[in-house]
Amino acid sequence: MSIWWSLHLRREAASVPLARRLLLGTMETAGVDPEISYDLSVALSEACANAVEHGGGQGFGEASAAYRVTAYLDGETCRIEVADSGPGFPIRHGGCAPALPQAAPTDESGRGLCLIEQLADHVHFRNRPGHGAVVSFDKILKWREDALLKVS
Repeated sequence: MSIWWSLHLRREAASVPLARRLLLGTMETAGVDPEISYDLSVALSEACANAVEHGGGQGFGEASAAYRVTAYLDGETCRIEVADSGPGFPIRHGGCAPALPQAAPTDESGRGLCLIEQLADHVHFRNRPGHGAVVSFDKILKWREDALLKVS
């Protein structure tokens, strides 16, 4: 069995805990190990906070007021994608891959993308030219003994 859901959220701080609670509730109901659920919920919170803070821009119109979160629990893997309509990630000089910012130890913000990389098994950052940025990540799931979706 698999579960997936998608949310279209306003770029407001209150949307971040909403997405996190939905993910945690889904994982709890399915029987995912609480430590795995927690790691993914923190990574999701960081991706959503990034979309709220950076996911809009001048000239993007009404679409810049929203972002999308999609989660898939399928078999032994959970995949999460957060897409916004902002300017995207800066591009590395001489290339087409996103240049992820590096936060200094004294900075009050800027560690979210690195935290996502630490909490997930696979992470992909990409730009959609003219349509914003996408952060997608996945993690191999562990199950409680009473799990509804436990893979045999």
